[in-house]
Amino acid sequence: MALCAVLTLTSPALAATKTKPAPPPPPYVGVYQPQGVDELGIWREDDESEQKLANSPVAIQDEALTAYVKSVLCTAVGFDRCNATRVYIVREPSFNATMSPNGTMRVYSGLLLRVRSEAELASVLGHEFGHFEKRHTLASFKAHRKGTDFLSWASVLASMSNSAGVHRNFADLEMSVYGSLLRFSRDHEREADLLGIGYLNGSTLRPQAASQIWRNLMAETEASAAARGLKKPRFDRVAFFSSHPPEAERADYLGALAMPEGDGRDEGSEAYGRALAKWLPVFLNDQIKLNDFGGSEYLINSLAKDGWTAPLWQMRGELFRARGAPRDLAHAADFYLNAITIEPELAEAHRGLGLSLVKTGRTEEGRVALARYLELKPDASDSAMIGMTIASIGGNQ
Repeated sequence: MALCAVLTLTSPALAATKTKPAPPPPPYVGVYQPQGVDELGIWREDDESEQKLANSPVAIQDEALTAYVKSVLCTAVGFDRCNATRVYIVREPSFNATMSPNGTMRVYSGLLLRVRSEAELASVLGHEFGHFEKRHTLASFKAHRKGTDFLSWASVLASMSNSAGVHRNFADLEMSVYGSLLRFSRDHEREADLLGIGYLNGSTLRPQAASQIWRNLMAETEASAAARGLKKPRFDRVAFFSSHPPEAERADYLGALAMPEGDGRDEGSEAYGRALAKWLPVFLNDQIKLNDFGGSEYLINSLAKDGWTAPLWQMRGELFRARGAPRDLAHAADFYLNAITIEPELAEAHRGLGLSLVKTGRTEEGRVALARYLELKPDASDSAMIGMTIASIGGNQ
């Protein structure tokens, strides 16, 4: 049981600051250099992984977007710290970001879709940098190796006995070690949260945004569950195999750790909206393909909180058309028409409108809409398929 005690982290810093704002980060001491064969091996693997990522089709090759995201990181953690990182935007629709020991930060498109301001993005990026600065990946590697080595020897000893009691004891020991490793991971997350909100407190951005992210994520999860007919999720419990604290806990302590006088600061919502405008339809389309109607509708509605745009109406049409029930198709047609009213030359809205109308039996109206799509986008990748659809209902390309 001594091993379990070693692996358990109590997060005294977080416990001590839950009722007052998080302190600023300590002075930056520079990039940690790997020590020993194991650490050099981890760094080498990360370097190889980064090289593959740089040439991977999942990495978004948009220098302006990448530079913008890194500028948000720099605003949060300071230029001396952020110069140690290399940022990559990964086209993956899940809510996530990671940072490797060698300084590689991966920011998922699903995260960019869900945050609404520079302050919200900065809180997540600062959290990931906190993992990097505290060398949590390295600590987790060492803890997992120590735990699995211990269990390997224990399993050898247990195998030498035919006693049922010995095997029960080994099973209990195994669960205890894995439980300690998971608690270790959760406490790393809390420590990174503390450091991340400390960065944000010392920045020019509104630190209260860090709490809002988790409240939004809980609302999205509830919307997703409701659309699937599932019971309302619980956000105040820690599952045994969870590697992260519960969302409600994080929302509460991040709110308490935010500097009160920072509440009047700018969140950078308008700048964030401008920077992401080009990519939002792409990211929303990836989200819709996840077949999560409730979560996707929640995201579209939250994006439209300050007003519906043609791309948002068009993507709402895509969402309803993808579900495909007769009533959904009728709604989709209305949404596409709303998009066309705002932006008459939005080609994708004409395409969606035409396909929705054809499926609901309004073939002549559908043919006209599809023909307009081809007029607006004659070099579309699906032009041959759309032409065949027009021909099949008696029209000309």
